[in-house]
Amino acid sequence: MKYKKLVSAMALGAAVTVGLAACGGGKDTGKKSGDTKKEDVSKFPSKTSNDKKVIEGGTLEAGVATDSQFAGLFAAEFYENNVDQLFMDPSHEAIFFSDENFETTENGLVKKDIDVKGKKIKLTITKDAKWSDGKPLIAEDLIQPYLVIAHPDYAGIRYGEDFTNVVGVEEYHDGKSKDISGIKKIDDKSIEITYKEMNPGMKQTSETVWSSAMPSHIFKDMPVKGMESSDPVRKTPVTLGPYKMVKITQGESVEYAPNEFYYGEKPKLDKLILRVAPTNSLTEAMKAKKYDMIFSMPTDNYPSYKDIEGYEILGRADLAYSYIGFKLGKWDTDKKAVAYNPEAKMANKELRQAMGYAIDNTAVADKFYHGLRQSANALVPPIFNEFSDKELEGYAKQDVEKANKILDDAGYKKKDGEEFRRDPKGEKLEIKYAAMSGGETAQPLAEYYINCWKEIGLDVKLATGRLIEMNSFYDKLKNDDPEIDVYQAAWGVSSDPSQSGLYGKAAPFNYTRFESEKNTELLGNIDSEKAFDKDYRVKAFKEWQEYASEEAYVLPILFRDAVLPVTDRVAGYDWAYSTQVNPWSTIGVTEKK
Repeated sequence: MKYKKLVSAMALGAAVTVGLAACGGGKDTGKKSGDTKKEDVSKFPSKTSNDKKVIEGGTLEAGVATDSQFAGLFAAEFYENNVDQLFMDPSHEAIFFSDENFETTENGLVKKDIDVKGKKIKLTITKDAKWSDGKPLIAEDLIQPYLVIAHPDYAGIRYGEDFTNVVGVEEYHDGKSKDISGIKKIDDKSIEITYKEMNPGMKQTSETVWSSAMPSHIFKDMPVKGMESSDPVRKTPVTLGPYKMVKITQGESVEYAPNEFYYGEKPKLDKLILRVAPTNSLTEAMKAKKYDMIFSMPTDNYPSYKDIEGYEILGRADLAYSYIGFKLGKWDTDKKAVAYNPEAKMANKELRQAMGYAIDNTAVADKFYHGLRQSANALVPPIFNEFSDKELEGYAKQDVEKANKILDDAGYKKKDGEEFRRDPKGEKLEIKYAAMSGGETAQPLAEYYINCWKEIGLDVKLATGRLIEMNSFYDKLKNDDPEIDVYQAAWGVSSDPSQSGLYGKAAPFNYTRFESEKNTELLGNIDSEKAFDKDYRVKAFKEWQEYASEEAYVLPILFRDAVLPVTDRVAGYDWAYSTQVNPWSTIGVTEKK
């Protein structure tokens, strides 16, 4: 699964009340499984049903559900979480569109021609597109992201195997070359990229072939060092989408105006505003009609807003999953690779497996997400129907007895009179668990997992003693804070189900820092040229999912569905993944207020 974005605490949808205080399975959970109606997201509309005539102009205001300020890294090359991504959606258009199978179509800004045998891909700009400052989209704009991400001074987290697979990138990154030999400009509208190895993810709209352009006339002469703090990233982005950012109130809101140079359908609105929307007041905000749309809407309290008058609820399966990860090493800055530590506190896979069996994610999903979350058994979401291993048991079902036996057999035992188990060396074992703050239910969720682990004799405490704000949380993961042994997070993933961008040896997003020859081999099989044969790729995915489940360096928690409340004055917005036009170009309002 090539990385797409990190997900906030509220996108995690931490949802546990006192009803899940019990972990052992035999106690009263406070809620019966039939207390709430289970929803089926496949029956939700994905497009607004309002068919009234759209008025000229108008203002639309949308909320982004989060309890953190946005970081404000408004460039595909630098952003790190889904909150920034949501604020970029109206203004930052990707160069590819995809179909229902997430494979690239010819309807985007750029056409992709793949030569498997020649190990080359030709990218051709097919639209008369211009940047929001009126400059034309040119071949150099397709090359510029590679020159930034592969530069030795690049401070972001995108540099990884997708880039080192391009011929000449490593030499450029090491300062041995001033350009990338494997990327050549053919003419003003096309380039050719030569790869070391071809893989089937190249057919899909993902980071396997970088899916954004970068205005070279803005960035080509700017030093890469410190670029992430520059005005074109933070304050005055030049973009390709239907709208352009015209006023950024740092951390709080962005105001947009129509991009007069947009190549597609002329934007309908005079003004668009996206604001950070605190999660504890979303239902009241909907009742007051404060927002026309709310993105990243939590699903744990779905019944409280699903019937609010004046809104319809769009839905779709989410390209995301939540998980528990174990810190098993550090990032080697010099080698640009994972440095796995076999002596790490959490390096014993039996300890990790036991922690997986101790928790009851089925109860969390069934009782508190109303059918909009499902207990996860594997690391490939079922939205990738062909590649998700539905037969794998994983840790989807709680088994406290099994968890205790695993720990006993592995030598994690208590001394007489002690409450908690010691490690196999007889030393006291304290495990530090990190979880994000956000919303009223984040704390109870963290307490629930800690209590479950306590019931199998593990002394688990919150890292830092409290929940951690989202941006700080991911900074700590990225920098391998020694205060963290275990953490709960989520991935918003791209349309390529490959896992190398998240769990590969050279993937900065591999926050667990797990690495092994077998893991590298199995991930390599998924992305190999042989995997252009679908049967081979299906088998490769199955083998890797089984291996990852056995090693348990990551425990999948929940697969998720997403909902989007939209007022009945909004028209022309299509939320389907397979839409072949930018929905922000077609959205409008049918009433002024």
